[in-house]
Amino acid sequence: MMDTRSQCYRCGQRFSVPPNTATIMCPSCKFETKTQSFERLKSQDGGQISFRSFIKTARTKLSRSGTGSSKSNKSLNCKPSTLLFSESLSGLRPCRQRALLIGVTYKNSKHKLKGTIIDVKGFRGLLMDTFTFPEEGIRVLTEEEPEPDFVPTKKNIQNSFKWLVEDCMAGDSLVFYFSGHGVRQFDFDSDESDGFDEAICPVDFVEVGTITDDEIKSAIVRPLKKGVTLNAVVDACHSGTVLDLPYVYNRKAKKWEISNRLSEDEKHTDRGLAISIAACEDRQVAADTSSCIGKSSINGGAMTSVLIQIVKKNPTITYGKLLDSIHEDIEEANKEGCLPGILKRMLNNFLSQKPQLSASKEFNVNSRFLILQ
Repeated sequence: MMDTRSQCYRCGQRFSVPPNTATIMCPSCKFETKTQSFERLKSQDGGQISFRSFIKTARTKLSRSGTGSSKSNKSLNCKPSTLLFSESLSGLRPCRQRALLIGVTYKNSKHKLKGTIIDVKGFRGLLMDTFTFPEEGIRVLTEEEPEPDFVPTKKNIQNSFKWLVEDCMAGDSLVFYFSGHGVRQFDFDSDESDGFDEAICPVDFVEVGTITDDEIKSAIVRPLKKGVTLNAVVDACHSGTVLDLPYVYNRKAKKWEISNRLSEDEKHTDRGLAISIAACEDRQVAADTSSCIGKSSINGGAMTSVLIQIVKKNPTITYGKLLDSIHEDIEEANKEGCLPGILKRMLNNFLSQKPQLSASKEFNVNSRFLILQ
């Protein structure tokens, strides 16, 4: 039998397909079609595969799923999506810069937040415009994503953690960003001095639970290889030590303090460097939406808003200067009365968020620059 000509319905590339082929992979965009698609069409066509029918059926499925419909939300993940790109090129690293950005609105629940997707879009723009992150190196999880694999469920977040650190090598720059709810819960393994674990809430946390600091550390901190840098920005309540990093920077004393999170194996293991900037201390809550920075109204997390503005103005800023600037801007917004007044009076310092810097290793905050390349 002679080869049959086919056309990729993603990029339009035409190519030859040998008979009885189990899967079809486009030589141009590497999109792979599974066997079962052929078997279904084969049975429908009486044993003769109609590739025009196959392409038409596949395009219809894309349209129904939202990826090909102009009426659906436009995906922030490039095509081929980063998920398919990683799977199709198993064993190969698509880029040296990789970022996982998560924004959860909890839109169908009583826990609804505003502005988290705006936060993600703003942070994505910062990575691409200021730090030249390639679009295909950024994976975005929000409820607006048309593909179900990019909705911020607990399972998808856990899978994306694996994607973030997969095949990391010296020189790689990794970024983790989260905007959503953060909570505190009782610590049952006795590794927290205050008796609480910090956790982030996926969109389905009511049904399947949260993702704790222990899980996050195990998923994206411990796998870091020597020479790899992970920068995390977490804009959520109770997020101060949500990566469970052993060193916390005391801004007033201008020194690093060691927490009880420094285990014996970490003291003698040469891993990559993980740095976290959190919206507030573990005991505090974070302003989420309708904050005012200067004279303008911002629909997004207060910490994310000021961080983006500061870094855009000064891309070569040090961690120390960045932390100070974020504190100053949020304190100024607090003085102007842009944070919720009633809750502010009730909770006092528990609401006045103090962004926190933590790391897996000590470093000089006044000489190390925020460089994500």
